[in-house]
Amino acid sequence: MIIIDDKYISDEVIEEQFVCNLGACKGACCVAGDCGAPLDKEEVKKLKKIYPKIKSYLRPDGIAEIEKTGTHTTDDEYGYVTPIVNKGICAYAHIDEYGVVGCAIERAYNDGVVDYKKPISCHLYPIRVTKYESFEALNYDRWDICKPACKNGKSLRVPVYRFLKDALVRKYGEEFYQVLDKIARKQYKAE
Repeated sequence: MIIIDDKYISDEVIEEQFVCNLGACKGACCVAGDCGAPLDKEEVKKLKKIYPKIKSYLRPDGIAEIEKTGTHTTDDEYGYVTPIVNKGICAYAHIDEYGVVGCAIERAYNDGVVDYKKPISCHLYPIRVTKYESFEALNYDRWDICKPACKNGKSLRVPVYRFLKDALVRKYGEEFYQVLDKIARKQYKAE
């Protein structure tokens, strides 16, 4: 385990390898699961604010679900989460011409329409962050639908933390990432 300030990072975040392979999984993480993406309080406020700007990027059934339930809902395990349609696909998902599911919020961000990329829990996946009273635990989450990403990561030799550099910097800052990378290279011989 690596400890940086009040962040406890599982060894697997360094040792496991992962690179999304959307051609193989088709964005299944936006479709599968028991609930939507976990959100923090600030993200709940952000979604309410940007909803009118991203609405044109959403699928009709996503819009209908958001109009019915709101820009977020709650889950017993995760607290605030994105709404899902018919106990499946995220209300904020879009499907491209190749059948790949992705984030409509991220499309709007990439187009310069909003300044919010997507929920940080999505951006950080396969790292799951659990907040405790005095620290945060960053753990690698294994999910069968991500087997193509694990295979791709191994073939490319990319550790989870390096694949998620942008997300880790977004969440914790550049200095945090540089310290993590230095420790990984020294203690774990990460390439």
